[in-house]
Amino acid sequence: MTDPASATPLAQLLAALVRDGGAARWHGAIPPDWQQGRTAFGGLSAALALHAARQLEPELPPLRSAQVAFVGPLAGAVTVSATLLRRGRNAAFVAAEVSGEAGLGVRCTFVFMRALPDALSHARGAAPAAAPPAPSDRVLRGGHPQVAFTRHFEFVDPPGQDDPAAWLRWARLAERGGLHPEVELLALGDCLPPAALRLLGVGAPVSSMTWQLNLLAPAPATRDGWWLLRSATDHARDGASSQQMAIWDADGRAIAEQIQSVAIFG
Repeated sequence: MTDPASATPLAQLLAALVRDGGAARWHGAIPPDWQQGRTAFGGLSAALALHAARQLEPELPPLRSAQVAFVGPLAGAVTVSATLLRRGRNAAFVAAEVSGEAGLGVRCTFVFMRALPDALSHARGAAPAAAPPAPSDRVLRGGHPQVAFTRHFEFVDPPGQDDPAAWLRWARLAERGGLHPEVELLALGDCLPPAALRLLGVGAPVSSMTWQLNLLAPAPATRDGWWLLRSATDHARDGASSQQMAIWDADGRAIAEQIQSVAIFG
């Protein structure tokens, strides 16, 4: 496990990306402290792709949706590329990829859309009853000692969790300065272990396959960096799990809904 003092903040990693001339292509490196086993942490890979997408076009509207496919492992030197698929009056579609020595690692499609006049206002459900972390609460820095990327996150577990197929955790990036709010949220959104591991009761090799995040409000923000994350497995069989995920801010406002498919090797 990498010591926090020698870890690379996400903003520093993004700032070190070098653009390839005038092309929509950037070169950089993923340090060991952002690894998850033999590949980069999925939230980091998606954040790299979103960062590149936002450099591609001036004055993009807010991010509304991210579709992420984790195609192969990423480690060490990487290339990030972005392509404008379409920009209309209200929305823009941007594709972005992250590749490494082993080939394509992550392929993303981002949808950016400006707010439109309300034709409908509807919300279902409320945030779980979990008070934001207090100064006296025990904050855990990192998770499993063999999962390096967790050293970049801080967690607080709310009491009274009785669903054996779900995680509910307060989480925040330990180093948040200098980040676009959408990039910060995307980096954080995938930081919980797959919920199916709670059902197993033991550790097992896992790998995210696909992930979709829908942002419910522009310019996501919260207090003290804390976001409430929930991940719940709906179905797990034949080595594959489908889980629903959600994010709320510290005031209980719904920020994102997500769905993810996870492979379980064990």
